[in-house]
Amino acid sequence: MSDKEDIPHLPEMCAQRDSADSFGIMMLCTGNLCRSPMAAALLARRLAVLGVKVPVRSAGMLAYGNPPFPEVVSVMASYGIEIASHRSRIASADDLAGASLVLAMTREHLRYAVTTEPGSWPRAFTLKEIVRRGEHIGPRRPGEPLDDWIERVHAGRDRMSLLGYSAEDDVADPAGGPLHAYAETADLLDRLVTRLAELGWAYAEPHP
Repeated sequence: MSDKEDIPHLPEMCAQRDSADSFGIMMLCTGNLCRSPMAAALLARRLAVLGVKVPVRSAGMLAYGNPPFPEVVSVMASYGIEIASHRSRIASADDLAGASLVLAMTREHLRYAVTTEPGSWPRAFTLKEIVRRGEHIGPRRPGEPLDDWIERVHAGRDRMSLLGYSAEDDVADPAGGPLHAYAETADLLDRLVTRLAELGWAYAEPHP
């Protein structure tokens, strides 16, 4: 399958839930209009290629009921993903408590997750952080539960990493910029979620 082969309609990225105790992955950004819906769509697409049935959703800190930016719709269409029907939503404490993994676009969004639902800290990361830490500890082992791999990724983290802003952890917001900025952000997100899918699922048969 090519990188941009058409995948059926993925507005809220619900690859089917595979078990009652799997609440899926939550992508989080500011307005849920650009980075988090793109990241959710791209991750769901990668997981679908691997045959992984885990729901991938997105939400934000602000705004509700708004459509994605036209540039986002255009860029996602180049990946064969229809996202025009997406509508923004705000991440609630229940959303964050129920997610098996929370992936924030920046440290600011990670702080929001952890302050809104303190119990999410052990399974909430920036997208760049979980890829970086996952590469350090290695991919999920065959048969290893996802929760156990996330626990290993989390081990040794310091809450001081929640402070401030960091190019190492933050995916910059292209909102308001030219179309190529959205395309570059989508390309970065695709590379990050591709690596995450490899680390978290590609070697962990059977796929949960």
